[in-house]
Amino acid sequence: MTRNNLIVPGAICVFLMTGCISTSTGSITEPVRDDADAAELNYQLGARYYQQGTYGLARDRLLLATEIDPKMAVAFTTLALTYEALDNLRLATEAYNNAIRVAPRDFNVQNAYAVFLCRQKDFGGAVKYFDRAIAHPENDDVEITATNAGMCMMEKPDVTAAEAYFRDALARKSSHGDALIQLCLLKYKQKEYLGARAFLQRFMASHVSSASVLYLASKIEDMLGNDRGRVDFEDQLIREFPSAPEARKVLGAGK
Repeated sequence: MTRNNLIVPGAICVFLMTGCISTSTGSITEPVRDDADAAELNYQLGARYYQQGTYGLARDRLLLATEIDPKMAVAFTTLALTYEALDNLRLATEAYNNAIRVAPRDFNVQNAYAVFLCRQKDFGGAVKYFDRAIAHPENDDVEITATNAGMCMMEKPDVTAAEAYFRDALARKSSHGDALIQLCLLKYKQKEYLGARAFLQRFMASHVSSASVLYLASKIEDMLGNDRGRVDFEDQLIREFPSAPEARKVLGAGK
């Protein structure tokens, strides 16, 4: 599974929050060890380095943060993401296990670990931690977690379980765009084009349509035999996104 296939709700935008420490030069080069907030400072610097793709420096800062505060789950989780980016799955697994050990009820940690397990094709382990995160009463982004779980099940593949998770996400937030798109794609693959259209219409009613969405809409109308609808979406695609690959596909098909 490629790293971009799953959303990590909160794993980046919660674990790597704004407020990272910087100086006029953009970073601090000397390790901070003896301040009361040293663990937090080193964590934030490590998170900044991770975001910048400077994984070696991120690893060093995050290791220091966990040495200073061995119960800092967010540092262990970001360290795990860093090791994964460095293609060291053994140490990534160790860091995730440490995060779970020190924060067994943290739904952000559970979700991040579930995404990791899914990438490693450990679908049973992934479902275990997804379900824990979904059931957590303080998880305000549960629709994202459920969508992650559905996408993981699509990779297994277990289409029935995937659809159940996507529908659970919509039951919690009816306008959740990722779940709507995933259900649209699922129905399209199953050749249930009316269902695909219905989910895409719901998406388009509350979200801005991208080139890929308009292209998908045109394909659905084509499969339903609605030439007028197909042409309307193709015209909108070419008009609003003339340089998009999808527009070039439409123009190329019309030659």
